[in-house]
Amino acid sequence: MIIACVPDSNARELLGAVPDGVEVIVWDGEGDKPEHLAETVFWVPQVEDSTNLTEKFAAMPKLEVTQLTSAGVEDIIEHVPDGVTLCTARGVHGSAVAELVLTLILATLRRLPHFSEAQREGTWSPMEADDLRYKRVLIIGAGDLGEQTARRLQSFDATPVLVAHTARDGIHATSELPTLLPGADVVVLTVPLTEDTTGLVDAEFLAALPDGALLVNVARGRVVDTDALLAELTTGRLRAALDVMEPEPLPAGHPLWTAPNLIITPHAAGSITQAGPRAFALVNEQLRRYVAGDELTNVVKGAY
Repeated sequence: MIIACVPDSNARELLGAVPDGVEVIVWDGEGDKPEHLAETVFWVPQVEDSTNLTEKFAAMPKLEVTQLTSAGVEDIIEHVPDGVTLCTARGVHGSAVAELVLTLILATLRRLPHFSEAQREGTWSPMEADDLRYKRVLIIGAGDLGEQTARRLQSFDATPVLVAHTARDGIHATSELPTLLPGADVVVLTVPLTEDTTGLVDAEFLAALPDGALLVNVARGRVVDTDALLAELTTGRLRAALDVMEPEPLPAGHPLWTAPNLIITPHAAGSITQAGPRAFALVNEQLRRYVAGDELTNVVKGAY
């Protein structure tokens, strides 16, 4: 019998029918351990689980595969034991996140916050806005999310410019940012959080952007130096839209709440009704691959 573990009853329902010979157990990583947990070979953690991971892995000594339902791995990858394959949900959430990127860019350029405030005040307040046509959009992070964002931008006649850690065909290297930033109308952050990307957007990075440029962050909050961004927003020189920030959740009274030229969404890029079904459709497929002995997809650590 192959034991697979999912985090809750909703996840079990979303997983649907499993191959013969597979028993699915439910454990959220806390509290009483279910029967056969120690026999688990395929584990699906809670979304972006980051607590007591060493203890959780220790409770499953026969584990062979950890399948995430998100794309980020920074909280878990260092805790994954040798011999355990870690897979992400790359490709599952990209379309939803890319849609929010487009929403935030268009909302900023078309001055929707201004019109929303005027509506609340009952004031007729016309204002000249801008559009995406011919805008140069620097997308830092050339994975699935960056690529999906670029495709959507092209339909608005914008010019996406993809940037990755290492240059390849059609993609610039991050070492080229000093020459790329001055020509950017919009910068979109879609990078994973790593040692190299932590604090990437600092005061020097922001100073290189032209007046009026827009920064959109759907990556991780720690990619951006919050104080440096606040300084630029407060002067009115730059604009920003943040779905992720540091700290998070953003506490009451934090200066970001009242910063000018800023749109905040509460880490909501992937929060759509189809997120769960899409993620567990991938989990089901991965489980079937595992049972059949086929190669797994989205492997970021180990090799099954």
